[in-house]
Amino acid sequence: MKRFLPFVKSDPRVAVIRLQGSIAAGTRGTLSDQGLAPLIERAFKKGKPQAVALVINSPGGSAVQSSLIASRIRRLSKEKDIPVYAFVEDVAASGGYWLASAAEEIWIDPASIVGSIGVISASFGAHEFLDRYGLERRVYTAGKSKSMLDPFKPENPDDVARLKDILEHLHEVFKTQITTRRGAKLPEDQDLFTGEIWVGEKAIEVGLADGIGHVVPKMKELFGDKVQFQVYGQKKPLLQRLGAQIVGDGFAALEERALYARYGL
Repeated sequence: MKRFLPFVKSDPRVAVIRLQGSIAAGTRGTLSDQGLAPLIERAFKKGKPQAVALVINSPGGSAVQSSLIASRIRRLSKEKDIPVYAFVEDVAASGGYWLASAAEEIWIDPASIVGSIGVISASFGAHEFLDRYGLERRVYTAGKSKSMLDPFKPENPDDVARLKDILEHLHEVFKTQITTRRGAKLPEDQDLFTGEIWVGEKAIEVGLADGIGHVVPKMKELFGDKVQFQVYGQKKPLLQRLGAQIVGDGFAALEERALYARYGL
């Protein structure tokens, strides 16, 4: 009631944004800039919060979507002059750590996994399967690189070289993001961009996290015991909330499960 009374100071407010799941465009239930934009905008604007807390549990995904989401958070933080704090639950790896780097400080649990600052591309080769069963694949293109990395054709060294160039470029973009946001906290004598992961205190030792801390006690420590929390998070599609998924969502769920499994989760 006090917020409506003149000359009565309101309790401090912290907007909490939950970023849960893999990062991808165009897939329901994943984190994307388009899906998160309205939620992030509201979090920074509604009720004039003293801070925004990102609660992250993500194994990563799309580099572009990670960049777009993190850039949106940084832009709003500067425009509104609102500090951002990240809190890692199980994992903030690869694109998940990219999101965490949008914060001024990154706080983790003693068992949290962070890092994996690298880029990966995974596929399969099925040309021998086609040969074994007498199947003939017919592909017609205009442009010699249009069928690059076709999994039904033998691997082409030129295609692999082009892919590696692309991955190296994306890796440089990722490294620039981390050095820009955390450069002063990173050791000069250690390469943290190999794709390696760190757990708990080890992540703090190498400068990828600022300390052990959880969102509620840390925000109370910074803004007082009367701090109020407004939580924002993506809602799952109705069918998912009822336990049903269409085939496409089922494959997306399997892919996300595989991403978490990469970190033993």
